[in-house]
Amino acid sequence: MIGAAGSGGGLHVVTEFKIPTIYSTPLNIAVGPDGNLWFTEQLGNKIGRVTTAGTITEFSIPTPTSAAGGIVAGPDGNLWFTEGTSKQIGRITTSGMITEFPVAGAVGSPLDIAAGMDGNLWFTESTTAIGRVTTVGTISGFPVPLATNSTAVYAGPDGIAAGPDGKLWFTEIGGNTIRSITTAGTISEFPIPTPSSVPVRIASGPDGNLWFTEANSNAIGRLTPASGASARPEPSPNSRFQPRRPPLESPPARTATSGSPRLAATASRT
Repeated sequence: MIGAAGSGGGLHVVTEFKIPTIYSTPLNIAVGPDGNLWFTEQLGNKIGRVTTAGTITEFSIPTPTSAAGGIVAGPDGNLWFTEGTSKQIGRITTSGMITEFPVAGAVGSPLDIAAGMDGNLWFTESTTAIGRVTTVGTISGFPVPLATNSTAVYAGPDGIAAGPDGKLWFTEIGGNTIRSITTAGTISEFPIPTPSSVPVRIASGPDGNLWFTEANSNAIGRLTPASGASARPEPSPNSRFQPRRPPLESPPARTATSGSPRLAATASRT
């Protein structure tokens, strides 16, 4: 089901729109360049489009059980989405034509995706890499090293967002850090003060900061791109971890250059 919230006459109104496919599991949603909303159906194996009047149209993904996840509007006027199980990046036009691009050599599953200021799409791979796909479907991968002092098996990149500084910023569950990657592939690390906070999603705020969720510590984090300083509001009393007082600044960024990116051919399936 897709929901819409609005206000009228001083009242806030929530309206729900039933998706035709049952148990479709709508996951992520994005505004399209056509003025509609587009969403992924993880179990329904479809991409959905909903007008602002609530009319829903579904488009089947060619690969079965692809596990569509993140979705974002691209600079080319199309929508781009991740396919976790099939390890592909999908592109759908506003008329509903889908093309799939395999992520060659992927160890993890593509999860979240964001549009970069360089005109490319950037996505997280669940275990060890950040991927980049051009609007013609050429994919490159940049390995993510384990965070300093991390005992995790994998780095665990998850959410990703374009920052106001031209970099892409992403959460790293395994390393308990926020990281940035330049469009040239240089990765920097900013540890989160609370241990085992499980950072998941991240967004660029109107204040020029990056804001992220901490699933395990019941908190919202804020990071200032210029300094790397990390702070967050007081969590609720039933938070698993109590805050440090005052909030501690993260250590200076540790920078690692990924070296040669992993390249994949511009293969596609329509």
